[in-house]
Amino acid sequence: MENEHEEAFERRLSGAAVAQLPSGLVPARRVLSGTEVRLEPLNPAEHCQALYEASHGCAEALEIWTYLPFGPWPDVEQFGAWLSQNAASFDYIWYAFRLVATGEIRGMAAFMDMQPTQGVIEIGGIWFAPDMQRTRAATEALFLMLDHAMSDLRYRRMQWRCNALNQKSRNAARRLGFKYEGIFYNHMIFKGLNRDTAWYSILDSDWPAVRDIMAAWLHGNNFDAEGTALSSLTEAMSARAIAPRT
Repeated sequence: MENEHEEAFERRLSGAAVAQLPSGLVPARRVLSGTEVRLEPLNPAEHCQALYEASHGCAEALEIWTYLPFGPWPDVEQFGAWLSQNAASFDYIWYAFRLVATGEIRGMAAFMDMQPTQGVIEIGGIWFAPDMQRTRAATEALFLMLDHAMSDLRYRRMQWRCNALNQKSRNAARRLGFKYEGIFYNHMIFKGLNRDTAWYSILDSDWPAVRDIMAAWLHGNNFDAEGTALSSLTEAMSARAIAPRT
């Protein structure tokens, strides 16, 4: 059921001329490095076994696939074949998440629905191993992708779409500064089930404030000796002012 406290945010409609046209660039398959995590372009030969174990090794890990339109797989060979298809695709740019502290591979995500001449892009296919969920590293991994697209490549719109029943994903979108836009009902069929899709976005006018809040939250001064955050990213995002569209 749709979150009763979540209302679509109405941005002001605009037919204004676009002062700075999109760069037309597609995200490169290159390493994106942070303090806690390193995003590596998907390499099935290097990442397959670790990704399979992280996402299929226990009942909690298998829950990762509940709301994703693919997976799980019965064995590592079939999972590896799927990874190979994705690594070769021009429609998706996949990254594996490697923890800096341990060198372990603990998740993955992709840039998708890339429309570089329109400045529209999406992050999706996101999953983290259970021990990476709700950590500084997980937040930093998505920040690195957002920053690459919005700051480095100057995209105008970052999308987040998820199954409307997936409350964890919807909470994550709001926590990262995405604004709710509404529901597409009967949007698709996945795994034989109906999917109503919730839409969220960050616009280029939103991004400077969102970036500053995320960077401040990720800073080492925001964490105690046990690695617990001293402030709430969700609360900081909820309190921010919304920039007018240009």
